Amino acid sequence: MIRAGIIGGAGYTAGELVRILVNHPEAEIAWIHSESQTGKPVAEHHSGLVGDTALVFTDRIDLEGIDVLFLCSAHGKSRGFWEEHPCPEGLKVIDLAQDFRDESDGYVYGLPELNRDRISQARKVANPGCFATAIQLALLPLAKAGLLSGDVHVQAVTGSTGAGVKPAPTTHFSWRSDNLSIYKVLTHQHLLEIRRNLGIGDNLHFIPVRGDFARGIFAVCETACSLTIEEVSALYKDFYADAPFTWVLSGPVDLKQVVNTNKCLIALEMHEGRLVITSVIDNLLKGASGQAVQNLNLLFGLPETAGLRLKASVF
Repeated sequence: MIRAGIIGGAGYTAGELVRILVNHPEAEIAWIHSESQTGKPVAEHHSGLVGDTALVFTDRIDLEGIDVLFLCSAHGKSRGFWEEHPCPEGLKVIDLAQDFRDESDGYVYGLPELNRDRISQARKVANPGCFATAIQLALLPLAKAGLLSGDVHVQAVTGSTGAGVKPAPTTHFSWRSDNLSIYKVLTHQHLLEIRRNLGIGDNLHFIPVRGDFARGIFAVCETACSLTIEEVSALYKDFYADAPFTWVLSGPVDLKQVVNTNKCLIALEMHEGRLVITSVIDNLLKGASGQAVQNLNLLFGLPETAGLRLKASVF
């Protein structure tokens, strides 16, 4: 069994990661570190895990006794962690924060649909951002075909869990319920990794929207395209033919089809030379912890879908 350690165990992404790993056929959790919850049962804090695990949060970090480390702490803390803890030779690392998404310090950017072969040969993986995952999967086939020369406009709505577990004025239920708002207009931090990986520079324009639901991302991208809808559909289906979690559908897509899964569903429409691409994911799974386990599987030569056959709650 692959022995895993988790840093930052009290957050949403760690909770989802535990939920997947306790049922993974080839992995087991050795320990879950949390400074704020030390000594408490994991299932007491992550209440959805009642009956699934008897693990207790610890303040000890044993990097020698594990095969893979998941870093689930807040953005900016991963670099500090490695300044205080030497990384044992042979330990594999999957970082869910944004610290190494620029592929510094030997990390490989962990979007399997883009870097599957490189991830399989890597030791350290930087998990993509949630918005970045949804938007890149919507645009990758066009980028690789050299068809993103014009402006690309993106608007994407995210659930409140995308803001993390710590309460803030814009995450409280009383403010979020029956409400919508935009934020970080044209300046969102995920633009850096999207532009770098797609090679499209400043012609990508992104407006993120806070939704009044808990989880999921609904992204709509629009750009000029000279292809017919039949040609675009063939391009996308061929590009994702070997991707077990990314599907191009012939009809519209909605959030309920992907929430609680590691899937990305894509829909395509053509309107007078303008291509509209809809991309939907669960921000905590394909946008975070599910994709991290997908990368775990690639790192250790396992079937990419191991532990990730999760059903959506569509009703």
